Amino acid sequence: MGITVSDFGKTESGEEASLYVLKNDAGMTAVVSDLGAVLVSLFVPDRDGEMRDVVLGFDDVESYEKKNGTYYGATIGRCANRIAKGRFTLNGADYQLDVNDGNNNLHGGFSGYETRMWAVSKSENTSEPSITFALSSVHMDQGFPGNADITVTYQVTADQKLRISYQCAADEDTVFNMTNHSYFNLNGHQSGTVLDQEVQIIADSFTMADKESIPTGEIVDVTGTPMDFREFHSIGERIEQPYPALLYGSGYDHNYCVNDSGSSKIVARMRSRKSGILMEVVTDLPGLQLYTGNFITGDQTGKNGMVYPRRSGCCFETQYYPDAVHHSQFAQPVFKAGELYETETVYRFTIFEN
Repeated sequence: MGITVSDFGKTESGEEASLYVLKNDAGMTAVVSDLGAVLVSLFVPDRDGEMRDVVLGFDDVESYEKKNGTYYGATIGRCANRIAKGRFTLNGADYQLDVNDGNNNLHGGFSGYETRMWAVSKSENTSEPSITFALSSVHMDQGFPGNADITVTYQVTADQKLRISYQCAADEDTVFNMTNHSYFNLNGHQSGTVLDQEVQIIADSFTMADKESIPTGEIVDVTGTPMDFREFHSIGERIEQPYPALLYGSGYDHNYCVNDSGSSKIVARMRSRKSGILMEVVTDLPGLQLYTGNFITGDQTGKNGMVYPRRSGCCFETQYYPDAVHHSQFAQPVFKAGELYETETVYRFTIFEN
């Protein structure tokens, strides 16, 4: 099996983009591009052995460059999620970032990493194929200090895992908080909403946020609230309840404080009774943003001519907490000059019986 390569078209600036197909011996397949280091497709077997593409995306380079405000499959950096007012102070110096989400910075800012060409620095064409993309981000790129070298590695393993690994370092103290923004639909990307699919999150609390999705600093116990996913619940079961956090986020769009942070562990599960697919999310990061596609507008054409409706995918963005740079009680995504930022998130797929 291993890796195959095909053309993906030309970028607006005339660069040639490629698709890299990583396939294990059981047929699990990840399709990634050097444009944005995005995950374009992910094929996994359902209970009948049929392959389903379980992530939302586009068929062409132009859409990823110009229409991906939803961040389908995106590699996000230098800092995932939001920073209030797009400002932070580090070592006594003030930094102003792009303000691209109302009054705030979101997912790094304008000219995001998901729209840039990455270099292929390494590939392993084996029974567990992997590919590493590399990006150089110069000092004050998007307003962040330090010249940074960034890599993201995708690997498909023999035991049906998609492993995404990040390594970053800069020549000045800076912020690193990388994530992947894939939207999962375990019935297949073309199957409509995920409201009947079920989620479990191994977290006793979440970070309360204001109307602009900026954390207030309050850590809220999920007990007795529609935010409690410690047992499986369908996404649609409580999403319309008049709970302040759900009203502010127009549904689930919240950071969970995962239990036992600091070591690699299962932080979430998603399952579909229709397809029989169970996905486990494993990470070493302290936070997980559950986002249920509340702002998918239903007017963009995705893969295979599919127009994705609102809430047609669910994101599990592993991360440091949003706006952590303004909350000293949160784990900090600040790394010293030369210090290695290294983290890994794994999506593991199995079949379960109803």
